[in-house]
Amino acid sequence: MDASVTVNQDSAAIRSNNPPKLTQDAVDTIRRIPGVAGADGRGGGTLPLIKSNGKAVQAFASTIETTPQLQEFDLVEGAYPKADNEIALDVRTAKSTGIGVGQKVSVLGQTDQPVPLTVVGTYSQGSNALSLSDQQVLLTPSGISKLDKQSGVYQVVAAAAPGVSQQQLVDRISAQLGADYKVQTGDAITQETLQHAGRGTGGLTNFMLIFALISLVVAAMVIYNTFTILVAQRTRELALLRCIGAERHQVFGSVLLEAFVMGLIASVLGLGVGIGLAAVLQKAVAWFDGSTAAVSLPMSGTVVIAAFAIGVVVTVASAGLPALRATKVAPLAALRSQPDSHDEVRRTGVLRTVSAVLLLLAGAGLIGLGMNLKDPDSALFPVGGGTMVMLLGVIVLGPLIVGPINKVLGAVPSLLFGVPAKLATANAGRNPRRTAATTAALVIGVTIVTMVTVVATSGKQAAGAEVDKRFPADFTVASSVYDHPLPATLPGQLKSVPQIAQVAATTQTVMTVAQSGDQGIQGIDKSAIGTMVNPKLVSGDLSQVGPGTIALNKSAVGTAKLGDQLLVSTPDANKMLKLVAIYDANELGDGLVTLDTFAAIAPKVIGYTQVLVKMKPGVSVGDGQNAMDKATANVAVAEVNSAAATKEQLNAQIDSLLALMWALIGLAVVIALFGIANTLGLSVLERTRESALLRALGLTKGQLRFMLVIESVLMGVMGALMGVVLGGAFAWVLIQAISSPDLQLGLAIPGGQLGVLLLAAILAAVVAALMPARRAARTSIVAGMAEA
Repeated sequence: MDASVTVNQDSAAIRSNNPPKLTQDAVDTIRRIPGVAGADGRGGGTLPLIKSNGKAVQAFASTIETTPQLQEFDLVEGAYPKADNEIALDVRTAKSTGIGVGQKVSVLGQTDQPVPLTVVGTYSQGSNALSLSDQQVLLTPSGISKLDKQSGVYQVVAAAAPGVSQQQLVDRISAQLGADYKVQTGDAITQETLQHAGRGTGGLTNFMLIFALISLVVAAMVIYNTFTILVAQRTRELALLRCIGAERHQVFGSVLLEAFVMGLIASVLGLGVGIGLAAVLQKAVAWFDGSTAAVSLPMSGTVVIAAFAIGVVVTVASAGLPALRATKVAPLAALRSQPDSHDEVRRTGVLRTVSAVLLLLAGAGLIGLGMNLKDPDSALFPVGGGTMVMLLGVIVLGPLIVGPINKVLGAVPSLLFGVPAKLATANAGRNPRRTAATTAALVIGVTIVTMVTVVATSGKQAAGAEVDKRFPADFTVASSVYDHPLPATLPGQLKSVPQIAQVAATTQTVMTVAQSGDQGIQGIDKSAIGTMVNPKLVSGDLSQVGPGTIALNKSAVGTAKLGDQLLVSTPDANKMLKLVAIYDANELGDGLVTLDTFAAIAPKVIGYTQVLVKMKPGVSVGDGQNAMDKATANVAVAEVNSAAATKEQLNAQIDSLLALMWALIGLAVVIALFGIANTLGLSVLERTRESALLRALGLTKGQLRFMLVIESVLMGVMGALMGVVLGGAFAWVLIQAISSPDLQLGLAIPGGQLGVLLLAAILAAVVAALMPARRAARTSIVAGMAEA
């Protein structure tokens, strides 16, 4: 495609409510312009597809370009349709519906009667508005207009003759058509499509970036802790370097150079793994989607530079403080045996304590500020930010916290497992700063997981309760195709079902209300008001809604007052209605009237938008669903939903987001557990002589391994438990902040999920300790005692 023609939405004709249209005449005009090698209109319309279960789904039927180079479809199997009774399916639709080449399908015509068609082929398509949507897509000849009156051409595409540039072609078409049409080059359209796809994934991208940032913070803590331990273990080595003339800046540079090399190697590995995962994910998405698109790995210098910059900068920055500490090693330290961690054994200093207190006060201040805001949306940011600042304060204060927690947690294994457990508890509490730094990464991950999980669980319970309160109907029947309403005979069919106690139909259209303008007014069976439809009442009396009256949503009242006579009209009729009630419900229309009143004002609106159904007492959800399915089997557009299904669907969406979040945070937790394993491994080297002495005093290899496993479990449980407590507390604060009169959230603790989280932390800690424990047990007593 070299040029695209669409209606100019900024033209004077649009502003004068006389919009121009793209027709076949416009296509023929473009074809006659010099320099045009071919031109076709892209168009189509809705064409509900009837699946194998007899139910219709919303689909879009697109026409085929006659110029080969303008076609945006690639044939996968069979052939393109040529006759009006033939159709092709995109591979996604063919897979989701189970319909293959050669099979007969039906679509709904203008009168809701099935029209049989033959599937002659399947195809795939490039990125466009249809492929980026989740709509079922069909491919038909130009005969779509016989089935859908609303079909038409939405774009004309043209190909340039040899020697004619895209811009030259655009200039010629623009001169011929005038300002009512927007003419763009093919390259410009491609950029717009990419930007549209980018906007669609912007939220997911930001979501992923947040958790990537969390993972970087966790990794930075692990790197910092690792270099801190390495510097402590190399005290004599660093002192010897100072003795033979090494300057402080040389020692500092050597540590940073080591970090630079590690960051460089990690960046190479990370970039390679990232590219591989991107390819695997694309293949997986294509398989689930039924697409045949090739894997695309657009690599640019910016991506490579960013990957290396992040990897190297984070590693070097994390090693900065340990490198600075290395410069403070005195040359005389080479004459002493290496102590365990030197000043790292100190719990904390004044500066750390003051910093932690300031952070905690700042976080509390932000939370207090947010809690005083009346708008929940405005409160979310300061309260959420305050919780993160307080979390940082707890992390900074960690060395003062881990000691008491370690003693409490270590009491149980010490009673159960004796000497190895007591030694493990002592080792875990020996160096509070190191233990705090090791568990900090785990605390961050578990805190965020717990906080989001508790908030989401509370939200699910509140939403479910709200569904039950606002829509006490057991089942609802709606049309699966937006421009094909439910037939007027459906409520009668449902009333004849023995299991059903009450049926109420609803319909909706736009009406003009004198005091407030165009509003979506909903007609509803009188019997449903106050029973199956029970909105929050602001003023008035919903039971008064009847002939000659109306109830309005508070957002649609305008200047009207309770008791006013309102002129409500459509192009076909009008009626004076008395305002008898004002309600507040986002899920309902702008106004409520009875079906008789609705029919008097909008006589040309046929059918219903929804039917509410209440079952008789004692009918189970399963029996009710079966009865509803049978009663609506002959109505192709009837889609049955239940309150239970609505809540299940809502819960499934939240659970999907939680699963993604757990998976992403899981990466950060894995990094944290690598930190625990790394700390234990370095501690094993640091305590080689001590371990050998314990072996000489009678500790077996198994007891030594068990001691290290318990030490790892204590750190893992400590981090997870702190995260659960902090996450639960922060979740309660967030719930209080985002609760509103419209949706009151109560704290709901998902005990099962949090229990799984703690159990996973224990198991992961055991796995993290296996290699260090094995290495410690394999060291001989004689070799260990010989260590300086």
